[in-house]
Amino acid sequence: MDKTSPDTGSTPADVSALSYEQARDELVQVVSELEQGASTLERSLALWERGEALARRCEEWLMGARERLEAARRQVPAE
Repeated sequence: MDKTSPDTGSTPADVSALSYEQARDELVQVVSELEQGASTLERSLALWERGEALARRCEEWLMGARERLEAARRQVPAE
């Protein structure tokens, strides 16, 4: 996948292998391209769909991190 242009032909399932940082960086690129005005309506829709999938992936990572932190806090004895 080209780092300067998101692969908008991908399905949302394709984001499942991305790390948080990869998904976040690609999401930033998608938002930037949408803000600049994509060339066609079809391209804009594809970017929007990809952005939604990437945002969900980032949220999954953040929720997982929150759960891990909460689990770690429960294991630390209170002083």
